[in-house]
Amino acid sequence: MPQTFVQRLIRKKFIDLRVVEETKLSRCLSTLDLTALGIGSTLGAGIYVVAGQVAKTVAGPSVVLSFVIAAIASIFAGLCYAEFGARVPKTGSAYVYSYYTVGELWAFIIGWNLILEYVIGTASVARAWSAYFDSLINKVIQHTFNDTMHMDIPGLSEYPDLFALGITLLLSVVLAIGVKESSMVNNLFTAVNLLVVLYVCITGAFKADSKNWTISEDQAHKENQAGDGGFFPFGVSGMLSGAATCFYAFVGFDAIATTGEEVKNPQKAIPISIVISLIAIAFAYCGISTVITLMIPYYTMDHDAPLPLAFEAVGWPVAKYVITVGALCGLSTSLLGAMFPMPRVIYAMASDGLIFRFLSRVNERTKTPFIATVVSGILSGVMAMMFDLKELVDMMSIGTLMAYTIVAACVLILRYQPDSPTVVEDMGMGALDTGPWQYDAPLSGSRLFFELFVPSCRYPTKLSGQIVSHCTLLIGFVITILSAVFVFEQDFITAGHWWAVIQVVIIGLVLVVPIIVIARQPQNKKTVTFLVPGVPYIPALSMIINIYLMMKLSYQTWIRFGVWMFIGFLIYFGYGIRHSSEEARSRNTSINAIILTDSETETERQPLSRQNEKSTLLKN
Repeated sequence: MPQTFVQRLIRKKFIDLRVVEETKLSRCLSTLDLTALGIGSTLGAGIYVVAGQVAKTVAGPSVVLSFVIAAIASIFAGLCYAEFGARVPKTGSAYVYSYYTVGELWAFIIGWNLILEYVIGTASVARAWSAYFDSLINKVIQHTFNDTMHMDIPGLSEYPDLFALGITLLLSVVLAIGVKESSMVNNLFTAVNLLVVLYVCITGAFKADSKNWTISEDQAHKENQAGDGGFFPFGVSGMLSGAATCFYAFVGFDAIATTGEEVKNPQKAIPISIVISLIAIAFAYCGISTVITLMIPYYTMDHDAPLPLAFEAVGWPVAKYVITVGALCGLSTSLLGAMFPMPRVIYAMASDGLIFRFLSRVNERTKTPFIATVVSGILSGVMAMMFDLKELVDMMSIGTLMAYTIVAACVLILRYQPDSPTVVEDMGMGALDTGPWQYDAPLSGSRLFFELFVPSCRYPTKLSGQIVSHCTLLIGFVITILSAVFVFEQDFITAGHWWAVIQVVIIGLVLVVPIIVIARQPQNKKTVTFLVPGVPYIPALSMIINIYLMMKLSYQTWIRFGVWMFIGFLIYFGYGIRHSSEEARSRNTSINAIILTDSETETERQPLSRQNEKSTLLKN
């Protein structure tokens, strides 16, 4: 029977795990390659800037704790990605995870926003690479292009940055040549960047002074906007605000999850590399922030180049040149890390038919998604060349945070489902004997209430899976309301107004109920190489953090997000919904069902004697 419109929106991706490792791409990446990709994508030039900026005006020395909190929040998201990487080792990251779990429309939304994230991310890093290099040669690029090709158009750059375009196209060629070759370049730059970070931490430790963590209130008040001194000069709230900023410094590890069809043994390599890269990044950021806040008073740090000037202030100016090398390597790995996953997401969506299928063609010699790589490189390069990206960078955050939220929700849903009909696999044993516990018939109110808190089956059932799915949706809705209250009534809450506090408590209690209901449901006992610990609490915490940060974004960002989604929906409803691979599969299923029904009807019409004759022939 043909699917209804709503069924087409929520249909899930069919994955045959018996042939999941079959791919047109080249499986040549190791766990080390993936770990270097994760570190390189995340540990860009920001490590030499972010710690000083947050310490100077937001958190002071407590920026160390800001990075610790941000690292924990990022690890929550990373663990969810790691479990899905073990369950569904396919190219596409959060896109394919959501397609597999919550359906086609949500998958398209996530995939479309990942494309936006990677395009803007690539363009912004290319622009930053150009600007940083230009600063080393006394702004020659800026002056030359401004004098010869000045543009005075609102929303566009002052001049077309051809250098940024050239960098992007060059790295696109590297990525198109082969994944192993681009991985080797990334590994080299990442190794240099990590050595520079290690150099900064070790040499800076010799110039550390614990007095810079205990600056007196009187001394702090003499400086402009220096807070109250001590370890928390801007209070605990400043430290938490710093954590929100530092959280974005960990964005990028999800590039690992796009390599499911290009890595050897992905079900082990992806979760291991995600966890190792996040731990290494956390140590790097905490190490840098500790050293720089111990070297000089936080309020004396330079906003644009805190580390080089910190070493210059303590009489070690030679470090400036070492840090410059590290920054250029960091920018290069960030650019590769932003460019690498983009064609993979485009390839995955095009392979499924949700966007134009020609983008999924793979080069026979290089085994890379060649057309997707070229198209994404040209698009990113043009944006880097033409646009003033300051107003667009926040749009990256929506795509990333939404992907993190959906992946956490998918882990919650999938962990409590019975064996899914969207997956075919050989488990080496019979299906779980859930038998009468499928509860296809409606239950009474009292019985349903009993099943919420005291399930009558030890295994996941259709009923328990539906309970968890609805509770997860409720959790997302309540978190959105709670986050809105925190954002728009923050002053009243911090001031202790009773009505605001009661509002938060009531909404918080409502949030706790579905989490408890999920915790009471039976989990799927299927063995996977990696499972998120502390389910449902860690995924729920990840959802809370991500949705809160999304609500903190400006309304202008949400308007631009709406425009981007409008363009995406035109493509999906005009092309994708009709050309989806799942659409073709459902049509074939309907045709086979009709043929089978006609065959059964014809058999029933045959005289009984002919049927007996056939039966006798078969027995003989």
